[in-house]
Amino acid sequence: MKEFTEKELLNKAEAYCSSVERSPSDVEAKLKGWGASPETLAAVMAHLFKEKYLDTVRFCSAYVRDKYRFNQWGRMKIAQSLRMKGLTSDEINAGMEDIDEDEYNGILQNLLKQKLKSIKAETEYERNAKLIRFAAGRGFTMQEIMRFVKGDFE
Repeated sequence: MKEFTEKELLNKAEAYCSSVERSPSDVEAKLKGWGASPETLAAVMAHLFKEKYLDTVRFCSAYVRDKYRFNQWGRMKIAQSLRMKGLTSDEINAGMEDIDEDEYNGILQNLLKQKLKSIKAETEYERNAKLIRFAAGRGFTMQEIMRFVKGDFE
């Protein structure tokens, strides 16, 4: 494996962070994979934050937006995923504030409508239980789910 100088690692990290928003833990893992020493790792990370290649709040906002719009995830699943990336509760909460409530509720409602078409259930109770399990698996809270399951959506 090729040994990289600190300058080369810095350039590679800048290029890596420029393509899309990255979490600090992702960048650290990449630098370690490139063979950065702990001292070099600390210096490169400090530079990336100073020059705004890395910004945790900006990353959280972009991540939250992408996950609920494109992956159709709920708040719980998004927050858990961000925690696994080593972000603080304050950073996660700042990102969660960017959720557009109307769009978010529309996504949940559409998911449930789609799922309803494929559910085979004997009773309304069984049907609702299946819808709740499905939406909870997507990371939506019980409170959010019940808003749509109680009333019929047809």
